[in-house]
Amino acid sequence: MLQLKTASAEALCNMRIRKDFPPEWKTVDELEKATDTIVELFLNERFEVSKSLGPGFLIPELIDRSIRTDDQEIMDNPAVASGEKLAMIRSLDRLNSMMMIYPHHIDLIEPFVRTVAAKKKRPATILELAGGAGGLALALAEEIKKGNLHAEIKGSDIIAEYVDAANEAAEKNNLPATFSLIDALTSDHAGDTEVDIILISQSLHHFTPGQIAVMIEKSRSWGASFFLALDGHRSPELLCGVPLMAMLQGKKNFMLDGYTSARKFYSEAELQIIAETATRKGNYSITFSWPLTVLSVAFG
Repeated sequence: MLQLKTASAEALCNMRIRKDFPPEWKTVDELEKATDTIVELFLNERFEVSKSLGPGFLIPELIDRSIRTDDQEIMDNPAVASGEKLAMIRSLDRLNSMMMIYPHHIDLIEPFVRTVAAKKKRPATILELAGGAGGLALALAEEIKKGNLHAEIKGSDIIAEYVDAANEAAEKNNLPATFSLIDALTSDHAGDTEVDIILISQSLHHFTPGQIAVMIEKSRSWGASFFLALDGHRSPELLCGVPLMAMLQGKKNFMLDGYTSARKFYSEAELQIIAETATRKGNYSITFSWPLTVLSVAFG
């Protein structure tokens, strides 16, 4: 449930037959608009397919449609004080540590690091976008410091307070990680050095389909070997489990954001459409490793 794979496959097939998909685009602005439009078209087509397949398919479709939301998360609200946002980010980091989420992330990232390092005969350079206060980047830096990961890690976010907090943590713990202020959507470059892996983790659902497609295209233009995105798997288990686990942090706003996040997670079919629209090719992969959906796009 919530992945709706049978109806999704038939809907996408119908769109290919009609030649609605993949859409054409030339500029980044056109890419963003085309991706948003095609994902909306897909959801409408899947609804029609579910109706034709009968109640066993329509009921899950209606449940999914009732759960979906475009509501802004509290931590994305410009009116919320930066201190409150930072407290919520740190609650997420504590939750990830408690649930051993970061080691799982590292296990998923490591094969891409190994591939790049073997090909280029040097440490793979990772740039994390929208990384908050650097929880994952700092965990990666710990593995690099131990010699378990042949990589260099740079973190970033659009909020200066997050970046400052991450740099302070790296310095305090003597970790080989640096953090800078980067807008994942508007920045024209990733810095002066070559970047091999563009990483976004646990924040993909904060972006629209078109914005994700733009990030994929910018990763290609930056010369990256991989765009790698890890986010919650769209499922009833996480719909209930994410806010429940967030409650353990004792912060109402964090719990509310957890529920909103779970409602906004992308299905595998949606990520497929986004990736294929951005790349125009089949050089992407979507896998499931509980509790994460992993989207990887290879360039070159």
